[in-house]
Amino acid sequence: MRLGILGGGAWGTALAQVAAEGGETLLWAREPEVVEGINRDHENALFLAGVPLDPAIRATGDLAEAAGCDALLVVTPAQHMRAVLAAMPRGAMPLILCAKGMEEASMKLMHDVAREARPEAPIAVLSGPTFAHEVAARLPAAVTLAAEDAELGERLRARIARPWFRPYLSDDVVGAEIGGAVKNVLAIACGVVEGRRLGQNARAALISRGFAEMTRFGLARGARAETLAGLAGLGDLVLTCSSTSSRNFSLGKGLGEGRTAAELLADRRTVAEGAFTAPVLLRAARAAEVDMPIVEAVCALLSGALGVDEVVEQLLSRPLRAEGV
Repeated sequence: MRLGILGGGAWGTALAQVAAEGGETLLWAREPEVVEGINRDHENALFLAGVPLDPAIRATGDLAEAAGCDALLVVTPAQHMRAVLAAMPRGAMPLILCAKGMEEASMKLMHDVAREARPEAPIAVLSGPTFAHEVAARLPAAVTLAAEDAELGERLRARIARPWFRPYLSDDVVGAEIGGAVKNVLAIACGVVEGRRLGQNARAALISRGFAEMTRFGLARGARAETLAGLAGLGDLVLTCSSTSSRNFSLGKGLGEGRTAAELLADRRTVAEGAFTAPVLLRAARAAEVDMPIVEAVCALLSGALGVDEVVEQLLSRPLRAEGV
């Protein structure tokens, strides 16, 4: 199976590194310097500097060439996925969605966006606790590979599995996507805790209560609790809420240190998906009548409606309740 990767950022490049061990791999990137650097130097100096890439990876800037692959790992930012898929020549190759977020205009998850843009294509979702630089360095990692078609899931797993990269199969596409989308927003909140020096106790409490919000929203949208408690949910949440290697955590840390969202987001070549997902997620939660106070607090910070101290005070003054609520 000839795999293509749509997206030449750090995560797309790391997944190309995984795929290249199983055969020819084509990486599509918007940036000409990324294409040139990978083909000439076997390095993505712009997004993953210092990591030698497998010579089996070839890069292209031509979407039509990528459409000739047998399957595509779609690693474009969530807000650009629809446009990229719509711009490709038609074809029924499977799409493995690797972006984590919700489309701003429609409030839809990525698999719904992909089905609208490419109704002929089988869909799978790849999600889990992964930092790109560790995967590219072949350090051990495990992910969820969700596909409603079990045969498709088995074929894709056989193609990308490595001793150091372990995909666990699921048929809960909705759960895998919701875990990845919500954890990005919660990671911003945990970064605020770090930036404000509120302590490890506060971060542990926020992760726990954030997971409760993720679970409430996921169940309301048809996800399964075990998926949210697995790699794509709790696993990814713990990783992303614990390290400045996370773009979302770093964004929150900057907010906690007193910088503005506009300043922090303007300074980034890479995308902190949680900043775009947060207001969409809040609208979707309200539509589903799901209470998500941490997500609401992150939205208030990002919009500038409230400062860090006001948000913390607001969260700490919420009525006490039973833990399962």
